[in-house]
Amino acid sequence: MGGRLVQVYESLGPSDLVQIIILAVVIFAVLRVFGRTLGAGNLGRGLGLVVLGLFLLVQVIIAGLDMTELSTVLDYLLSALLLLMLVVFQPELRRALMMLGRSKLWRFFSPTNQSVADKLAEAAVQLSRERVGALLAIQGEMNLAPYIESGERIDARVTSVLVRTIFFPRSPLHDGAVVVVNGRVAAAACQLPLGSFEAETNLPAGSHLGMRHRAALGLSEETDAVVLVVSEETGRISLVVGGRLEAVPSENLERRLTTVLSSPTATYLKKAG
Repeated sequence: MGGRLVQVYESLGPSDLVQIIILAVVIFAVLRVFGRTLGAGNLGRGLGLVVLGLFLLVQVIIAGLDMTELSTVLDYLLSALLLLMLVVFQPELRRALMMLGRSKLWRFFSPTNQSVADKLAEAAVQLSRERVGALLAIQGEMNLAPYIESGERIDARVTSVLVRTIFFPRSPLHDGAVVVVNGRVAAAACQLPLGSFEAETNLPAGSHLGMRHRAALGLSEETDAVVLVVSEETGRISLVVGGRLEAVPSENLERRLTTVLSSPTATYLKKAG
């Protein structure tokens, strides 16, 4: 028996080992997904390991002894088993695919800046129409953790409805700033540093800078954050970056915000004129 096992071991080639490892990884991943969706717990994991071990053992024996007939039968058996699993575990497969769709892996392939700009622009335009003041800071390369800690933690996906709800005048969170990090509302009612009254803007002469605008300027002077401001008095929408404030028409806000979020810090805002 020992000699036969040695013969099997010596007859294995690199390609055989690679195939066995790939099949093992695939089966282990499938069993793990089913263990989560079915809630099988320790029993499911233990059964999965047993099945995986038996499969590896059979593959080693077939590859080592060159059992072509048995290998063909096993291939047919695996195909039939796959079809059976698709039929029997259809609800679990659906849940597993939904879990995969919500995976953080897809964030690397999704246009985060575009979607965030779209939702923030939609919220800002609606708030502007209703003359509701708003202050939103979008984190860049520099961490805004000190300002996040000064507010109320939320950690929710950015949506237009959420932003408008936060700044609703009777909301307990409407005072202060909303901080957005990686497409999520990290916190609300955050306190920002106040900037100077003398700032570079493209606002009409004699325009008054309120507390929200000064806070936006203060944060932009200290960090590389992009700050979106909606004036409660006039409904004017402004973008503030690098200590400079730019009023943006509602119809151009989404495009301008997308450009700003996709540009290097040095070219965030161009001088008017």
